[in-house]
Amino acid sequence: MIRPILLFILLFTAFTTAYAQKEYTYKVEDLRPRYLEASENAAEATKFNKQMKRYEGNNPLIIAYKGASEAVMAKHVWNPYSKLKQLKSAASFFEQAIELNPKNAEIRFLRFTVEHYVPRYLKMSENIEADKKIILNSLKNHPSSGMPNDLARTIRDFMLSKDHSTEEEKKVLKSIPL
Repeated sequence: MIRPILLFILLFTAFTTAYAQKEYTYKVEDLRPRYLEASENAAEATKFNKQMKRYEGNNPLIIAYKGASEAVMAKHVWNPYSKLKQLKSAASFFEQAIELNPKNAEIRFLRFTVEHYVPRYLKMSENIEADKKIILNSLKNHPSSGMPNDLARTIRDFMLSKDHSTEEEKKVLKSIPL
C-alpha cells in the first residue's frame, strides 16, 4: 500500500515540477507577445503578472518585463490605491533594469509605453523624453543597434501612432527602412 502512494507522490511531484517549468519560461521572444496580450486582456494580465513575480534573476530586459507586468495590472484593477501601488512597483523594476543596462532601447520603450499613459499629475512620467531619445537613436542606427527587425518595426509603428512623437520625429521615423 505504501509503494503505490509513494509512486503517486513521486509522479505527481515530477509532473507539477515539469509543468511549472514549462509554464514559466523567461525567454524574451516569449515575453513580448505575452505582454501585448496582457495589455489587452485582464485574465492574461493576471497570468503574466503571476509568472513575472516569480522571476528572481538579474537579466535587465526580463526585469523590465517584470515592471511592465506590474504596470499592465494597474490598467486592469479598479481600486485607485492598487493602481498607484502597481505603478510604483513598475517604476522600481524599470529603474533597476535601466541601472543594469541604461542604453537598451527595448527597456526604455517598455518604460516609455507605461509613462506615456500615466496621468501627468501623478508625476510618474519624468523619463519620457530621455527614453524617447534612446529609442529614436536606436531606431536610427538600426540594424547595427542589434534590435531584431520585428521589434524595431513594432517600436517604430508605435512611435508613429497618436501623439507619441513630434511631427519632426515622425518624419525621421518614416525615413527609417525596416
